[in-house]
Amino acid sequence: MTISGAPFMPGIELSEVFYEEAVEPILRDAFPGLRHAAARIGSGSEVLGFDTPRSADHEWGPRLELFLTAEDKAQHAAAIRRTLAQKLPKHVRGRPTHFEESGDPLDPVGRMQPTDGPVNHRVDVYDVDEWLSAQLGVPSAGAELTTREWLAIPQQRLAEATGGAVFHDGLGTLTDARRRLAWYPDQVWRYLLACQWQRISQEEAFVGRCAEVGDDIGSAVVAARLVRDLMRLCLLLERRYAPYGKWLGSAFSRLPAATSLKPAFRAALAATDHRTREAHLCDAYEFVAALQNASGLNTPVDPKRRPYHSRPFQVLRAERFAQALAATVTDPDLRTSALVGSVDQWADSTDLLNQPQALQAAARALTWE
Repeated sequence: MTISGAPFMPGIELSEVFYEEAVEPILRDAFPGLRHAAARIGSGSEVLGFDTPRSADHEWGPRLELFLTAEDKAQHAAAIRRTLAQKLPKHVRGRPTHFEESGDPLDPVGRMQPTDGPVNHRVDVYDVDEWLSAQLGVPSAGAELTTREWLAIPQQRLAEATGGAVFHDGLGTLTDARRRLAWYPDQVWRYLLACQWQRISQEEAFVGRCAEVGDDIGSAVVAARLVRDLMRLCLLLERRYAPYGKWLGSAFSRLPAATSLKPAFRAALAATDHRTREAHLCDAYEFVAALQNASGLNTPVDPKRRPYHSRPFQVLRAERFAQALAATVTDPDLRTSALVGSVDQWADSTDLLNQPQALQAAARALTWE
C-alpha cells in the first residue's frame, strides 16, 4: 500500500493515467488546438523505474511535464497552471492530485494530500530547449552536442532525460532530443571505457598494499571503490547510463552480467582478509575483462590476473585495457586528451553534479593534454 492508502502502481503508469484521464481532456477543452508534448521525465525514482511504496512519502504521485513551443509557453503557461488548479479532479486512481508543501526549509518537499480547494498540482510547463538547458547545461535541443558538452553531463542527468516516458508529442522536438541523447557517440563511448579501466588500474594494487601496512579498513574501502567502478564499467559496456549511488546497485542488477558477478562482489566486500578480498576481485576483473574483449571495441587483451610488478599483489593491470581502447579513439578532441573522462569519472560531489552550467564551464576550462 502507498501512504495514500491506494494499492501501489508504478509512478510512470500513474502519470500516464493522470495525463490521459485528467490533464489532456482539460487542455483539449480549455486550449483547443494547442500543440504540446506530455511526459514524465527528469528527477524522481519512477523515471528510472525504481520507485516503491516508500517513494510516495515525498514528491511522488500524479506528476507531469508539459512542453510547449517557446511562444506558446510565454502566452499560455500561467493560464494552464491556473486552469489545472481549478479543474483537475481531486483524485486519480485513489491518489490525491494535490501536493501539500512542508514549509520546512530543511525538508522542502510536497506530499500528496486531499484538498477541498484549488489543486496544488505537479504539472510543470516548459519549452524543450529551456528544459534541456536546465537539465544538461546545453544551449539548444536542436544542436548536436560537442565532445566537451557530452563529457560535462552527469550520467544521472542523461538517464533522467532519456528515461521515463513520453505520453504524447505533438511537437516532435522532445522525442527527437531524447533519441539523440539516448547514448554517447561511438568515440566518446570508447574514450569513457578507456577512462573507466584507467580508474581501476590506479587503485587495484592498493587492496594489498593497504593491508601490508596493517590498514585492513583501508584495504576494504579500496575494494568497495573498485566494486563500484566495475559496476559502472559494466553499465558502460551495456550502453546504460549509470544512476547516482542510491540506484547504482539496482541498475547493475538488471544487467545480464550481474548474475555472474554478484557472488564475487559480495565475497570481496564481505572478506575479512586482503588475500580473500583480492582473489574475489580478480575473479571479477577477469570476467569483466572477457566482456570487454567480447565487445569487439578493442584488440583483445589477456584477461588473466598477474602480479603487480615485483610486489606480491594480484591484479589485472587494467591500464592494458585502457590503452587498447584509447588506441581506437580517433576523435582529435579526445585523442590528445589524458584519460580524465567525464564529470562522473573525476567528481562525485552531489552539489557540483547538480550544477550543469558549472560543469559545462569546468569541462571547457580543463586542459587534458
